[in-house]
Amino acid sequence: MTDSALHSPYHDDEIDLRELFGVLWAGKVWIVLITAIFAVSSVFYALSLPNLYKASTVLAPAKSDQGGLSGSLAQLGGLASLAGVTIGASESSESQVAQEIMKSWSFIEDFISKNDIAVKVFAANGWSKKSNDVLIDDTLFDRQRSLWLLEAEDSGKLGPPNSWQLFKRFSEISSVSEDKKTGFVTVSMEYYSPEIAKNWLDMYVVAINKHMQDRQVGKVTNNIAYLEEQIKKTSITEMREVFYTIIEEQIKNKMVAEASPEYTFLTISPSMLPEQKSQPKRALICILGTLLGGMLSVIWILVRYYWRSPN
Repeated sequence: MTDSALHSPYHDDEIDLRELFGVLWAGKVWIVLITAIFAVSSVFYALSLPNLYKASTVLAPAKSDQGGLSGSLAQLGGLASLAGVTIGASESSESQVAQEIMKSWSFIEDFISKNDIAVKVFAANGWSKKSNDVLIDDTLFDRQRSLWLLEAEDSGKLGPPNSWQLFKRFSEISSVSEDKKTGFVTVSMEYYSPEIAKNWLDMYVVAINKHMQDRQVGKVTNNIAYLEEQIKKTSITEMREVFYTIIEEQIKNKMVAEASPEYTFLTISPSMLPEQKSQPKRALICILGTLLGGMLSVIWILVRYYWRSPN
């Protein structure tokens, strides 16, 4: 067998760069045309997307030793646990609990309901800078008649979005994240209107602080009621004194909780009215659209050529 026969399969499988460039050059009109179509389409698509504005705030876990209570409560912790009473939790654990509550379905549902923002959460599709008004999708909500036009998946009837749909949509608008190194919590709202994004963010932080405050006050109130019941049941003087001491500290704890608007989170960096959009990245969309068009056109030219080629 000769050397040429041995190497002929290898040469047959080689990619001839001159042939490749020749094919691409012959199809240059198609490449330019397809790339231009993708480029123009990406521009129109990018321009059709509404602007989104992000408002953010940085929070720190509030210290649990307000009013100098932590020391005395720590001393009573053992006695309180024996009595069946939970004195309290550290600020880090309270912060983590609060973060999970902020992202929970029930809390978000309650927040939307109390502030009557379901329409702006679910049916909004833009914002008019001239009128400073949120644009509403009239296929979802009729503003003139204040009527929801959303078709229910199960029954097919027109009505408002369900609780789960509102929760999912609001979860896309809001964001809660913690820096593991510092413990600081960043809360953000991204929405069509910069003013509404800021207002909702401020309301959201107030709501979680109020929720955690009420939660703690409720716990302490239950603890006090429980201890008072235990006092009635026991005739041992020493135990009664312990219960009274714990009740005294619980009352102080309750007073501190009721007097602390920023019960769980202290605002480190307050929210500001966003002046520049955060989304969409129109330049990036146009660049990626053009590159995609160029790559697809080249692939199409090569596939067409080799499909038609007899060799």
